[in-house]
Amino acid sequence: MTQPTPNPRAAFWRGFKAATPFILVVIPFALLFGVVAQEAGLNLLQLMSMTVLVIAGAAQLTALALLQEHAPTAIILVTALAVNLRMAMYSAALAPHIGKAGLLTRLWISYFLVDQSFAMAIQEYEDRPEMTINEKVAFFFGTMVPIAPLWYGATLVGALLGSQIPPEFSLDFAVPICFIAITGPMLRTPAHVVAALVSVVVALSLAWIPYSMGLLVASVLAMMAGAQTEVYLQRRRANA
Repeated sequence: MTQPTPNPRAAFWRGFKAATPFILVVIPFALLFGVVAQEAGLNLLQLMSMTVLVIAGAAQLTALALLQEHAPTAIILVTALAVNLRMAMYSAALAPHIGKAGLLTRLWISYFLVDQSFAMAIQEYEDRPEMTINEKVAFFFGTMVPIAPLWYGATLVGALLGSQIPPEFSLDFAVPICFIAITGPMLRTPAHVVAALVSVVVALSLAWIPYSMGLLVASVLAMMAGAQTEVYLQRRRANA
């Protein structure tokens, strides 16, 4: 059987096309961060440095909320890291696919590893196991071409024009919609569903804990629940 000819360019444009729908939520999400950061007292250099260096909307909004609550710096750092703890799991999932790429390439991938790029990449890799490593890398970077520039640009617009954006626009709708769109298609196994349910229930139950520290507990318990569910299912399959 003839193997298909590797085509990194085609893979790149598939990634670009797959990411295009996320523009509808990335723009209001970034606008929201720009507005909130400006209202929190960050100057233009500070908020743009934060959005370029961190490039993680959930962690950035969490850090801003804690800043407004005058939380200790250690609490802000730990909570923001906890929110981004999922990136370690993303990296572990992507390693079998692109772990053999060059060091510089992997460094750029680690920088651009966000929820959207991971969700689209891992689904593409699973659907097309015949892809070469060059095609996988090209697809990954293709997903970020329409997202990263808009994230930076819309953040800047939100910071500069935040006071002129009508409140009835309710930009905060973009945050839950973005994560629902990403998480929904990824709930493919019972372990995924259990982890998601545990995280939601625990996070809501511990919402009273100061500085959103309940998120730390929820993330740890969710990972444990998902892992134990997977172990249980594997034992059942083995016994069957």
